[in-house]
Amino acid sequence: DGVMEVLAHHSENLQDKFIEIPCSEDYDNQKRFEGCTPRKCGRGVTDAVITKEEAERIRRIAERGLSLGGSNGGASILDLHSGALSRGKHFVNLYRYFGDRIQDIFTEEDFALYRDVRQRIQHKIAQAFGINSASMYLTEPTFFSRINNTEAKTTHDEYWHPHVDKVTYGSFDYTSLLYLSDYSKDFGGGRFVFMDAGSNKTIEPRAGRVSFFTSGSENLHRVEKVHWGTRYAITISFTCNPDRGIGDPVL
Repeated sequence: DGVMEVLAHHSENLQDKFIEIPCSEDYDNQKRFEGCTPRKCGRGVTDAVITKEEAERIRRIAERGLSLGGSNGGASILDLHSGALSRGKHFVNLYRYFGDRIQDIFTEEDFALYRDVRQRIQHKIAQAFGINSASMYLTEPTFFSRINNTEAKTTHDEYWHPHVDKVTYGSFDYTSLLYLSDYSKDFGGGRFVFMDAGSNKTIEPRAGRVSFFTSGSENLHRVEKVHWGTRYAITISFTCNPDRGIGDPVL
């Protein structure tokens, strides 16, 4: 595992923490969108964008949606955009599978909160990297994740492998995670780890905490295995390519 440095302790209340790092060559191998494609790369953490109360409300959206399904393994996802929901060893389309019953699960207020939170995170990322937020577009997949210590049943449950978002998802230029539960109180393990040469830099989740970073190889990362309890988070990512953008989910 190498040397471990904690960038953000769960007990801290961080206004803004940003660390600039050299960009990888990933962005040179794609079409550049001026005013958005990263020329400044790095990673940031803030507890000042989303309140703990808002995070609890968003977690309840995730809990209600995931109560309709859930993976047989330790990792379940819910994507309000595409409707993808873990169910057993597979995925179903939430909207097709449950039809009009969805109106009993989610409200317009849920989706309005989701949009508001997405916008605030987008503005924070734009501010940190010195770009125009109007040049960024929400991209897929954007999803809730629920992780516990149940043994993985399929490769979809193996969330802990090191990866680069730009390689895994293609369209990502900026990635963010909004944590919806507290490390050491709601779950053990499950820290977010940037894997740098010579040392690991970790973020301990805290409800309402947002971590964000450029999506290229400069930010190779993984999530530790969850040892106990349940870890909730939502991944919200952005692209500079308008052709890869998506709209906010609607009920």
